[in-house]
Order: sequence, then structure tokens, then C-alpha cells
Amino acid sequence: MPGFCSARPMVLFWERIHGDDPDTPEHRARETYGSPMSIAFLFPGQGSQVAGMLHALPDHPAVARTLREASEAYGDDIRAIDTPDALRSTICAQLALLTTGVSVARALLQESVRPAALAGLSVGAFGAAVVSGALSMTDAVRIVRQRAEKMVQLFPHGYGLGVIVGISESRVHAWVAAVAAKDPEIFLANVNSPSQMVVGGSLHAIDAVLRLARTAGARRAEVLSVPVPSHGPLLEPVEAAVRMEMPLGRMHHPRIPCIGNVNTDLLRTREAIAEDLARSIAHQVRWHRMTMVLRELGCDLYLEMPPGHVLSDLSREAAPDIRTLALGDGSLSDATYLACVNASNSGCERN
Repeated sequence: MPGFCSARPMVLFWERIHGDDPDTPEHRARETYGSPMSIAFLFPGQGSQVAGMLHALPDHPAVARTLREASEAYGDDIRAIDTPDALRSTICAQLALLTTGVSVARALLQESVRPAALAGLSVGAFGAAVVSGALSMTDAVRIVRQRAEKMVQLFPHGYGLGVIVGISESRVHAWVAAVAAKDPEIFLANVNSPSQMVVGGSLHAIDAVLRLARTAGARRAEVLSVPVPSHGPLLEPVEAAVRMEMPLGRMHHPRIPCIGNVNTDLLRTREAIAEDLARSIAHQVRWHRMTMVLRELGCDLYLEMPPGHVLSDLSREAAPDIRTLALGDGSLSDATYLACVNASNSGCERN
């Protein structure tokens, strides 16, 4: 892109280490801004969806290609699922998040912003797997749709997730255990930060935990816009179904490593990514630890795919020195400029 700093030597280094597949934009970026261990892409999970998210995507060839791929796999124009009514459906919400995240990440890659690592929260991990080169967009749409359909089939109503802010993990864990003694359909689903927890299960049990949190002075304690009990034992049948459908024979080792949702390891093989995509459905997600692993790897600029800015906020809370940009609030030009500045190079200009 004219006017931006060039780092061709770094590209040659990256491609010597990781290789470069000329058939996909993920692996053929012409230049890279920043060192190989400086930028991370973040992909949000269910609850971040907003009406019109697919229609708000930037006008970019990579976005258009991704929308075509998603529409072909879905069997209809994927943009039809981002209406307020449609997004009340777990199926539409998860597919819209997948498509939005992959579209913007591919656009960034084509504009020469190449991340060192990827991290996706919950269904966002499927977007990360696609962008890493491990999973095709076609297979991701199929699996995400099937997992969401199975979730809705098992839990059509009366279940979900609740968020608690301002209370430690140990206290929330104790409340969950106390409520579970009377109503076992409750569990700690996510540890998003040292002071943000997500509980899942039946709405009745969630409400009991939220009442305890409010009484204890939680800054926030409310039910989320996620009508399924994700990341707990109630979804073990969904985990088993996804394992059966995972197309390991068509998957590839990632060109860009991903951070696991459950064990927070750096995932470098197709087997590890397939295992994490399945296992995270019915096991606790430790997002806070994931962001810290990225920081330990040397990533100091986190670019959050749209919509929303939840992951950026959590990252800044965990480590105030980390620079973040939520693409839902910024533009591709903003992200490319920040990536250039992140390399501490001169000649960075905004388009």
C-alpha cells in the first residue's frame, strides 16, 4: 500500500520459517508491518452480535470473497441472517460472528497486516481456525451451523449464560457450588478476567448465583444474550457430535498458531486445533489466560475483529500496557496504520 512502511526483509524471514501458500490471502500477504511476534488477532464469541453486522463490513475484495464462500456453504445469502429477529437465533448469531470475523481478518491480511498468533473466544475459535489455514470456510460454516442446531435442539429455552463483574473467581466458584447443591444445572463457564466470570446452566440456577453476586456488591450481574448453556457439562452431547463431524482429513496444520480455549496452549497442529474446537464446547474457557499467553509470546498489539469491543476491554483490564483496536470501532486503515507504527518504523501514513 503506497505511503506505508515496507518490511520486505521481515516477510522473507516469516516465509522462510512458516512457508507461504499462494492460493489463499492468509498466506500471500506481500509485506508485513511489525515483528513476527507483535500482533494478535482476536475473534469475539456469541453475545457480541449486533444487527446489521454483515452489512456493515468494509468494501474489500477479501470481504466479498468470504461472503460468497459463506453464502455458498450456507445455501443462501449469508447477509440475510443479521436482522434483529434472526440474530435472536443461536444458529444465526454464531454464523454471523464466524463470517464477520473471517471477512475482516482476511481483509487485514490482504492489506499486509500479518499476526503472530490468533485467539478466538468460543465460536470465535472457528474464525481463528479458518484464518490460520487449518480449517476451510466451507467446513467451518457447516460445523458451526450443526453445533448451534444441536445446542438449540437440546436446550430450546430456559438455559443460558450470566456475567458477573467485580467478583473474584474463588467467590463465584463457591456460590456456584452452593447453588449446585440444590440445582446441579449450574457451572462456571468462563474466566474472562480476574474480576469477570461467566456462569452457565438453567436460568433458574443462574438467577440464584446472580442474586448472590448483587448482594455482594458486584458491579454487574446479569443474563447474557446467549440462550444456550455453553462451556459446561450440559453440552457434552454437542461436543461428541462435533468430534464426529470434524473433518480432520481435510484440515491442515495452521500457518499462524492459535491459542487454545481450554488448556490455553499454543496450537500448532491440525489435531490440536480440532481437539480444542470440540472440547471447548463442554469445558470451561479461560480467556484471561489466553490473553496472557499472547502477551508472553511478545504480542503487544491486539486487533479485535468486529463486532464490539469486549475482548479489547478485557485485554486492557488484564494488561494496561497492551495496545488494542476493536475493528468494530475503527477501520482497516486504522489497523494497518497501527500495525506499521507498532513496528517502530518511520513513514507510516493513514490512507
